[in-house]
Amino acid sequence: MKKIIIPFLAIIVAFSCQPKQTEVAKDEAEAIVEPIIDSSLIKKLKADEYGMRHYVVAFLKRGPNPPKDSIEAAKLQKAHLENIMRLADEGKLILAGPFMDNDDVRGIYIFDVATIEEARKLTETDPAIQAGSLIMELKPWYGSAAIMLVPDVHKKLEKKNIAE
Repeated sequence: MKKIIIPFLAIIVAFSCQPKQTEVAKDEAEAIVEPIIDSSLIKKLKADEYGMRHYVVAFLKRGPNPPKDSIEAAKLQKAHLENIMRLADEGKLILAGPFMDNDDVRGIYIFDVATIEEARKLTETDPAIQAGSLIMELKPWYGSAAIMLVPDVHKKLEKKNIAE
């Protein structure tokens, strides 16, 4: 019995000697995860009280007039990507990208515009829309205002431009 009690007491002593989390450490940990409201960022991003704002989302879908050959497809894709870059540089297109499957829904745009009509005018500048290889379905969308930061952050990540 003595042999069992001694290791058991050693375990109890070891755990009782462990430093306990102090109230200061708890307060510091809570301060780290507590949100800090940034009024200037709210104003800059035009966020509402929920940190959200309105956008228009475009779903790019396969159109009725696909390119006839690979050369035409490559030229159209290059023009499509150049248009994406132009819209992004103008601050109208916040986010864009293709879907990774081969479904009829080919990609997505998130526009920083107030109306579907404004987004429609922008989509009509896309050579792939003009050629009929893509069509767009436009939807008003309510999402995080933080999405407005994506273009600036992305520029710090891209080593190569998509239109190159």
